[in-house]
Amino acid sequence: MAVILDLVVQGLQMIVVLALAPLLTGFVRKVKARLQRRQGPSVLQPYRDLARLFRKEAVLADNASWLFRATPYLIFAATWVAAALVPTFASGLLFSWSADLIAIIALLGSARFFLALAGMDVGTAFGGIGASREVMIASFAEPAMIMMVFTVALVAGSTQLSTISAVFADSDVGLRVSLGLALIALILVAIAENGRIPVDNPATHLELTMVHEAMVLEYSGRHLALIELATSLKLLLYLSLITCVFVPWLMAPAGAGAEAYVVGLAVWLMKLAIGGALLGAFETSIAKMRVFRVADFLGAGLMLGLLATLLLFVSRSI
Repeated sequence: MAVILDLVVQGLQMIVVLALAPLLTGFVRKVKARLQRRQGPSVLQPYRDLARLFRKEAVLADNASWLFRATPYLIFAATWVAAALVPTFASGLLFSWSADLIAIIALLGSARFFLALAGMDVGTAFGGIGASREVMIASFAEPAMIMMVFTVALVAGSTQLSTISAVFADSDVGLRVSLGLALIALILVAIAENGRIPVDNPATHLELTMVHEAMVLEYSGRHLALIELATSLKLLLYLSLITCVFVPWLMAPAGAGAEAYVVGLAVWLMKLAIGGALLGAFETSIAKMRVFRVADFLGAGLMLGLLATLLLFVSRSI
């Protein structure tokens, strides 16, 4: 009976993550529109866009290879698995043993790799530009993410997210400068990885500035719908990762009752709403930077992650 309950809770988390990802995207857009004194689209508009794309026929270029056709499914599967592994409203789930930070980074890296290949597959100029910029961003974002993982793992003694959230929920961890630097580094990486302002603007298609949109210009129909859904899942993944590691309170522990799961779900939704509102406010208050300034932006995140790790080592040796 316990195994069945664990399967139900794990399946519920996978379904909830998939169902709420477009809603989070619509909520961020709504917050930005309100802050700009516009009515803006409904928070349910991403669901309508996905439904419309799924109904359309997928148009492929004559020289598109099998990789171009398979990439949307690979990206969606890798991102969904990574997002479902991050503890959201409960920790210690059935597949929590595989919810490792290194594994999640590897899944996201593989999705990025295939997207960059698909962008260059057809041979368009925009696809090549977007792929080169994506790889440039990844060359700074991934090391910064690894340094953040090192800092968190040194404090928690593990890279498993359920263990990290349990340790960080304990008051014995306290406030540490190294964890503050790691949090800022993670936020900078999350902004860059999701193509948000100031790194990229997901609402425009300017050929001189776009990164992610340049790689998916040749996609249409169900292929584009899967990529857009994966993009929403990625945003929810990073917000859930920040709350799981740095704000892990009131998550339902392993073997908890139904009431604990309901409370955990409500608190997680509140955390997502606060994170989405802060993201919308941040994007409204800042302008998009030049493409060649992105290296400085992510370089700051890399240095913060490195300083967090070094500071933790130094403070332990004293």
